[in-house]
Amino acid sequence: MSSDNAASVADVPLIEFRDVEKTYGKGTSEFKALKGVNFQINEGEFVAIMGPSGSGKSTVMNALGCLDTPTAGSYLFQGIRVESLSRDQRALLRRNYLGFVFQGFNLLARTSALENVELPLLYRGMNRHERHAAARKSLALVGLEGWENHAPGELSGGQQQRVAIARALVTSPKVLLADEPTGNLDTARSKEIMELLSQLNSDLGITVLMVTHEAEMAAYANRLIHFVDGKVEQDFYQEPTS
Repeated sequence: MSSDNAASVADVPLIEFRDVEKTYGKGTSEFKALKGVNFQINEGEFVAIMGPSGSGKSTVMNALGCLDTPTAGSYLFQGIRVESLSRDQRALLRRNYLGFVFQGFNLLARTSALENVELPLLYRGMNRHERHAAARKSLALVGLEGWENHAPGELSGGQQQRVAIARALVTSPKVLLADEPTGNLDTARSKEIMELLSQLNSDLGITVLMVTHEAEMAAYANRLIHFVDGKVEQDFYQEPTS
């Protein structure tokens, strides 16, 4: 690759929305959730996505996670138009480049923390020894070394979310998509999880995109995108909480 080509690839945003629209329903039941949304996100950013109920923030997260496609406009991931990919190709993008963290943890109740974390690696056909090693490393990253054999019912809410984050990290994704990651936690545990996400962003360089309705949690991000009525109302950088 020539130096000019290398420079042009480096200049491509990790994520870009170009005039993205999303419409649900038809006729009198039609609802436009997104109304021409534009933004770029570069690798290594920590972005909080905020807005009132019905503002479009969850629709944006679904599109970012390749769980839904725009009605109009383009979503580009590393310069690739995601809406032009087949369903199988979008599934591969999710599996190889995206990690997901949800408000409800979504852990399997009757399996250990280690088994929960290694689950995504089963779909990659990784052998048992490699899965265990990767899962242990991921649990250590989130401060749960020594808790590998505990079931979710034996862990606190904060620890369960750490397991969920470890599961999202075990595939070494480019982007961590966190949907209200502190919604089921008390204030102290919420701060611990936000400090962990901040540390993963700064130490590993992983891009974090987080939907939240809590200003205290959004303060940990270095950028805030605020939605109102399906449009970006504000998009600015800030000094994050340390």
